[in-house]
Amino acid sequence: MAEVEVLRAGVLAALREHGSGSGVDVVGRVCRACVRLLPVDGAAVSVTVDAGHREVVYASDAVSAALAELQFSLGEGPCFEAYAVGGPVLVPDLAAGLPPAWPTFAAEAGTHPVAALFTFPVQIGAVRVATLDTYRTTPGSLLPGELSTALQVADVAALALSGLQAGGDRWLDGDGRWMAGAGMRHREVHQATGMLIAYFDLPASAALARLRSYAFGHGRPLLDVTADVVTGRLGLDGEFR
Repeated sequence: MAEVEVLRAGVLAALREHGSGSGVDVVGRVCRACVRLLPVDGAAVSVTVDAGHREVVYASDAVSAALAELQFSLGEGPCFEAYAVGGPVLVPDLAAGLPPAWPTFAAEAGTHPVAALFTFPVQIGAVRVATLDTYRTTPGSLLPGELSTALQVADVAALALSGLQAGGDRWLDGDGRWMAGAGMRHREVHQATGMLIAYFDLPASAALARLRSYAFGHGRPLLDVTADVVTGRLGLDGEFR
């Protein structure tokens, strides 16, 4: 508990010193502390506004980054479930059986050195804004004290995310403007989604679903597909009707 309070104090001090520009760096500090404080091998924080606006803010290692990207590409996984239900999603043994809510992600995750997944919603006040996603290479449940620590770290992650706001609640308003100045990775996904929305007169969720379906069907990363859409290398008419 004392270590979590030290982390919280450090996050507060960084935000006071550096203001809104410190958000990503401070979220990284929380993810690295999560790996120290819990029996996990990696951690990531991803911000969610709606089905069309999700960003990986920080991943502590390559496996965490791959899991986060995989979930975004497929549109399923523990981060989506934790965000939707507002509670932890705990999978102590991924090999024991594929979760019925996200079988494709679970099968793909099994190709990485991942045996257990623990995901926690992150809230700022009453607003659910992100998830803290952790994994470990060996199966096993979190002990009650470890679960309590994880929930406290998720609260500190919410505090760290306040440093991304750049004034007020702009990054929570759902229009994507906050991504332009935050160094996020999925800007082209949102641009491509917007192109499909305008071209086919689709809602955002349906436009993103078409992009994901194309990426999955062609065995390509979603980020590569959307980059091709944005640059015009991949036409809209023949591929996404």
